[in-house]
Amino acid sequence: MSNSNEHNEVQASNFIRNIVMEDLKSGKHSSIVTRFPPEPNGYLHIGHAKAICLNFGLAKEFNGKCHLRFDDTNPVKEDTEYIESIKESVKWLGFDWCQDEYYTSDYFEQLYEWAEYLIVNGKAYVDDLSAEEIQSYRGTLTEPGKESPFRNRTVDENLDLFRRMRKGEFPDGAKVLRAKIDMASPNINFRDPVIYRILHATHPHAGDKWCIYPMYDFAHGQSDAIEGITHSVCTLEFESHRPLYDWFLDNLPVKSRPHQYEFARLNLTYTVMSKRKLLQLVKDGDVAGWDDPRMPTLAGLRRRGFTPEAVRNFCHIIGVGRSDSWIDIGILEEAVREDLNDRAPRVMAVLEPLKLVIENYPDDLHEELSIEYHPQKPELGSRKVAFGKELYIERSDFQEVPEEGFKRLTLNGEVRLRKAYIIKCTGVEKDSAGNIILIRCSYDPDTKSGLPGSKKKVKGTIHWVDAKSAISSEIRLYDRLLSVVSPSGDDWKKDLNPDSIKILTDCKLEQSLEKAVAEEHFQFERQGYFCVDMRDSKPGKPVFNRTVTLKDSWGK
Repeated sequence: MSNSNEHNEVQASNFIRNIVMEDLKSGKHSSIVTRFPPEPNGYLHIGHAKAICLNFGLAKEFNGKCHLRFDDTNPVKEDTEYIESIKESVKWLGFDWCQDEYYTSDYFEQLYEWAEYLIVNGKAYVDDLSAEEIQSYRGTLTEPGKESPFRNRTVDENLDLFRRMRKGEFPDGAKVLRAKIDMASPNINFRDPVIYRILHATHPHAGDKWCIYPMYDFAHGQSDAIEGITHSVCTLEFESHRPLYDWFLDNLPVKSRPHQYEFARLNLTYTVMSKRKLLQLVKDGDVAGWDDPRMPTLAGLRRRGFTPEAVRNFCHIIGVGRSDSWIDIGILEEAVREDLNDRAPRVMAVLEPLKLVIENYPDDLHEELSIEYHPQKPELGSRKVAFGKELYIERSDFQEVPEEGFKRLTLNGEVRLRKAYIIKCTGVEKDSAGNIILIRCSYDPDTKSGLPGSKKKVKGTIHWVDAKSAISSEIRLYDRLLSVVSPSGDDWKKDLNPDSIKILTDCKLEQSLEKAVAEEHFQFERQGYFCVDMRDSKPGKPVFNRTVTLKDSWGK
């Protein structure tokens, strides 16, 4: 995947796109207005990326508009931090809502007037039942609900009580406003749903102006109507709510008539997509915040090193359908591999260093090797890499007694140092516990890469770092959040992957990485793709996060 991918790459043929095309062709709409309406009660995750790409992508493709609207109807769970993180993530993903930033809370006065309109028309009433009693009166899928004893209050009584609710005369939970529809309806959402509740809480956007707040089902469709949304796109769990969405629009004096369409939400293996569960991980300290690189949040994926191009391409690959299904997280990982394979410079880093001394290398010689950043991308240039008598290699690249099939360095064996020389192991040093702490080698100066002698064949090539010029760095090896495909039951945290993070504190990196900056991507040769951590890195002391391995090791 190249960096030139446009946002409309996510607009593969899908049923919603086909509906939009038909509506424009038939003249039902002269232009389209979509919206992305997150609740600011958490950080956006990869599932939201699918909705973002769909809504903004449709608007872009058909020269329409996409609004960013915060459906902020519950001040108890909402926070300014979430609002700012949502805006940052949408921008990072590559989309711009221009001047079209809206808040449901800005419509509270209009929504309140419409609630009174329902009361006046005998279609809403103030109920004194508790939340538990309302639930018990609701009935089941096979049994009708039971009417509240307060259902037949007069219009004047309901208006008086509702206005007193607004004035703050009653405590939380004392009363609610319910729509008066049908307690025997086969659609449980029609059984006199609550449309306003009392919450004495400061709102992150509206402040302390209100102490009653509309429920999501009441506010959502009316907000769409106020903004002139033509295609209100949401996930399948709201399909049974669509008749209620339409009922409110049918019974209120709205000036525009949006239509709701549902598509399948994203279920991703080896992770959790519930904001409630993600919040629990944050609160319980199982992860280091919403942007922990193990989290499926867009902030977490960004910090881990996923690119917006890779995320958008992933959304394009999985498509938009009507059937719920599970998507293998390996598809997301492969999308970022493809993207970084094109763009990431190749460098050398030793994660678990073992000292190596080339005994016949001159003490006073220190070379600078010119090594390209990318074998297929000459435009990325090259850098100078120091080479000297003392090096670091990966501990796993040496076996004193090699196992079958081992093709790297062994005692009395030969191997090529990448872009340098062929060396032969002549001996090892061990500590008192028998652990190898030093490898002694000799080299053949005629085998330098690029010279005629370099054509000598050996079985293996390994990477290395010059000991004198190497920089030390912390590297965090991140893996999947869960150790199972999907979490099970209330005890789902037992499925957390105990190896989802491994921190290496004394890795040795080639000197060129000293100037690496936040969010810069690299391929550490033979190791994987890595990104400079945007939180903990300091000038001259980068911290690296592993974005993804070179190959899918989970598929084996």
